Amino acid sequence: MPITDDDGLRSLLDADTIAVVGCSTTEGKAAHDVPKYLQEHGYQIIPINPFADAILGETAYDSLADVETDIDLVDVFRPSEETPGVVENVIARHEARGDAGAVWLQLGIESDEAAELAEDAGLDFVQDRCIKIEHDRLVA
Repeated sequence: MPITDDDGLRSLLDADTIAVVGCSTTEGKAAHDVPKYLQEHGYQIIPINPFADAILGETAYDSLADVETDIDLVDVFRPSEETPGVVENVIARHEARGDAGAVWLQLGIESDEAAELAEDAGLDFVQDRCIKIEHDRLVA
């Protein structure tokens, strides 16, 4: 069951390290500006973008599997149809390392299949919500 209540969202926003799948190098795009906002509010951002070497001053990785640092939350800026595959990667990482226990699909990104995969794996899951908006509303 996806998390929709404020207490559940607030709990996820207690994360320290957020991997951003689909993080963009382009200023003005939500996939760049939202991670920048999170970084400015004290989160460690780990960009996942196979076409960049660094984003927001952080090393960019080709995939979640390449990241050595523990991840608390995976924020996703990919088309809805790609999210089941992203969740499968999060599940593989979670099973291998015990981290990455939560997936957050950004505003406009929804997938019942991804939600079901996450739920079956015991991951916290949010979809169709902007982490920046929710942080500003609940934490900042």
